[in-house]
Amino acid sequence: MTQAALRPAPPFDLAPWQRVGLLTAGGALLALTAYAGGRAGLGLAPATPWVRDVALILHLATVIPAIPLGLFIFLSRKGGARHKLLGKIWLTLMGMTAIATLFIRNIEDGGFSWIHIFSVMTLFAIPKAILTARRGNIAEHKAHLLALFVGALLIAGGASFLPHRTMWLWAFG
Repeated sequence: MTQAALRPAPPFDLAPWQRVGLLTAGGALLALTAYAGGRAGLGLAPATPWVRDVALILHLATVIPAIPLGLFIFLSRKGGARHKLLGKIWLTLMGMTAIATLFIRNIEDGGFSWIHIFSVMTLFAIPKAILTARRGNIAEHKAHLLALFVGALLIAGGASFLPHRTMWLWAFG
């Protein structure tokens, strides 16, 4: 057994202020997403015919569960079998949502918008996060995943509530 395998993982690897920040921002995004989805599901939001697009459906089906799962992973103990399994599931969800977003172009006259940079960032960050963990560089692994969560979920997710975007229409339209 290697020295890294014998060393116990720290119970929590984020400072208390980081945990509170992630939980607050992620919880707010999840609540706002649930509110918007509820309004759309109940027929209280304006019609958004482009939502029938397979790419948008796949995106919503993968990104919505990625929010609470990512929060759980960040706020729970690291290094064990559960962490590795949930991490693989989360990275799979993030990869699927990033690929799906490349096909969502109902604004910008069918072109890419600035928010697509997060899709590209995600597709680069996933293999980097896996490689750094396999090499035992946990500090870099953590940094990649924290940046991925903040950028691809919190910032991009928050941007989905900007005026005239689908989530904005569902929540406030």
